[in-house]
Amino acid sequence: MTMKLKQAGLGVGERRVGRLMEANGIRPVRTHRHKVTTDSRHSRGSANNILHRNFMAEVANLKWAGDISYIWTSEGWLYLAAVIDLFSRSVTGWATSDRMKKDLIIRARRYGGASTQSTTRLYFPF
Repeated sequence: MTMKLKQAGLGVGERRVGRLMEANGIRPVRTHRHKVTTDSRHSRGSANNILHRNFMAEVANLKWAGDISYIWTSEGWLYLAAVIDLFSRSVTGWATSDRMKKDLIIRARRYGGASTQSTTRLYFPF
C-alpha cells in the first residue's frame, strides 16, 4: 500500500499508512502465517536459577553463561550459540547452525571446554 501511494506521488511513510489503514478497518493480506517455534505448554519445569543473577566470578572457569542469536543471511537464518566465561568475559566456545537444536548448544559447550582447563565445579545454566 505504501509503495503504491508513493508511486502515485504521495509522500507517506509506512507508519502513517498503517495508522490510516487501522483507523479505516483495512487489514493487510498476509501471505505467510506466523510459525510457532516454542512449546511452553509442557510438564517439564524450568531450570533452577543457581546463579541468582550473580554474574560475577572469583576465578576463571567457575561460571559460564550462554546465549543464542539468530542472524538473517542471503541463505536463510543462521543460529549462533556462544559460551562466555563470566570471570574474563571472553568467549570460550561458539557454534553455528542453520537449525536451532540442542546439538548447537552442546557443540558450543564442547568447543568451550576444549579451549580451557577443566574445573571440578562449573556452573553453566544455558
